[in-house]
Amino acid sequence: MPSAISVLMREQIRLIKPIINRLTIPTARTFQDALGEIGAKSVAARVRFEPVTMDGFEACFALPENETDSRRAVLYLHGGAYVAGNLKYARGFAGMLADGTKRRVLAVAYRLAPEHPFPAAVEDALAAYRYLLDEGFSPARIALAGESAGGGLAFCLCLKLKQMNLPLPAALVGISPWADLTFSGASYKVNEKKDPSLDKKVLRSHAAAYATGQADNPLVSPILGDLTGLPPTLLFAGGDELLLSDSEMLAERLTACGGRCELIVEDGLWHVYVLFKIPEANEAMNRIARFLELEDDRDDRQP
Repeated sequence: MPSAISVLMREQIRLIKPIINRLTIPTARTFQDALGEIGAKSVAARVRFEPVTMDGFEACFALPENETDSRRAVLYLHGGAYVAGNLKYARGFAGMLADGTKRRVLAVAYRLAPEHPFPAAVEDALAAYRYLLDEGFSPARIALAGESAGGGLAFCLCLKLKQMNLPLPAALVGISPWADLTFSGASYKVNEKKDPSLDKKVLRSHAAAYATGQADNPLVSPILGDLTGLPPTLLFAGGDELLLSDSEMLAERLTACGGRCELIVEDGLWHVYVLFKIPEANEAMNRIARFLELEDDRDDRQP
């Protein structure tokens, strides 16, 4: 059952939903950047941000105080339906993730549609991953994390790495991942009126802008790809969100392909609830930290 704070916040989100869904893409980007700056300021006393030079897009490291192991890193891919989310936004949850896990996080502000449709985001995610490899990070010490579009993009990156016969990361965390831009899941109908934040019509518009007729490409909708060999995965979803089926199908198919996956569904909560200041989000961050530590232990036990 949702906490009292979550119930109140859900109502606040529901009330502003009509306003948010009428925003133009430039205004949505400004709004998301403002949210990201709030998140970054909330951990500013414990996390510092270090710019990273990339070709064609911005990135930075979020470096926590009391970092447990500088040899380990999280590559974080932000949400925003592939049309919003600059580095100011990405720094927000990257900083919170670094603070919560005590490990460095590389935040990537990949290029956005409609100016840069598919495959720009995949190319930039791949470039960021190769940057970590070139900097000496072992794949066994790299985790991927992402929310919404960024969560789906993390799976797309893994499929791209498989295509290129490049080593996969050690672990993957998906927060309400948008993994099916064909909208085939049942939750797109079942939760259409229950979701307090997302609008299917708006999502379809953004999907069209990014996918440009290629929504059934596994590098756009990873739910349609071969998930064999993907790393151990932790998924989070809200029980009332439009994208619930994306997480459910990912968990089912990862398991069917022989992978390890844990799916956490919080009844009554919404899309990317993990990014909000609610008790359920605090527990989710603790789960993420424990999950990554467990995968560290598995790696340390390897001969």
